[in-house]
Amino acid sequence: MKEIIFVGRSNVGKSTLIRVLTGKKVPVGKLPGVTRKPLRIPYQNIQITDMPGFGYMSKVTRKGQEAIKDNIVHYIEDNASNILLGVMVVNTTSFAEIVDRWTQRNEIPVEVELFEFFNELDIDVIVAANKMDKVKDQDIVLDGIAQRLGMSPPWRQWLDKIVPVSAKKGNLGELKELIQKKMEETHGSF
Repeated sequence: MKEIIFVGRSNVGKSTLIRVLTGKKVPVGKLPGVTRKPLRIPYQNIQITDMPGFGYMSKVTRKGQEAIKDNIVHYIEDNASNILLGVMVVNTTSFAEIVDRWTQRNEIPVEVELFEFFNELDIDVIVAANKMDKVKDQDIVLDGIAQRLGMSPPWRQWLDKIVPVSAKKGNLGELKELIQKKMEETHGSF
């Protein structure tokens, strides 16, 4: 079955976003790590897959966290032919700080690696910039996200790749429209 997968760090709002977009009951929690394995949700004529978050998870060892990250990569590789779209959810309030911290350690940030991985596998990807209700200078923050993912600012030239959202506030109209558009281009409808 064709699918849309939602990926990102722990506690960025992937499950909440899916719940609000689909109206389906999806387990969510305040602590990172509620989703530990891919959760498949039938929706209309496709499947929505809520992937576990990578990075810190409550009560999960570092080794366990690495195993989950490896499982995410393998899942994407193994299912690439069925994945119509990847929605990479990022927390706009911490994204720049996390990416910069990794970069200063001469390490490739996981989000950057994941974004490039989708592109290498020729899987269309949307960056859902979540928690926008907590951001004052939205254009500056979104320009920073675009730049850190290798896209030249201003972010507004990437409206087919970067979408500001607030899952908790229900501000998902633009994301839903973009997913719909991409589904119609590749699959018929959403």
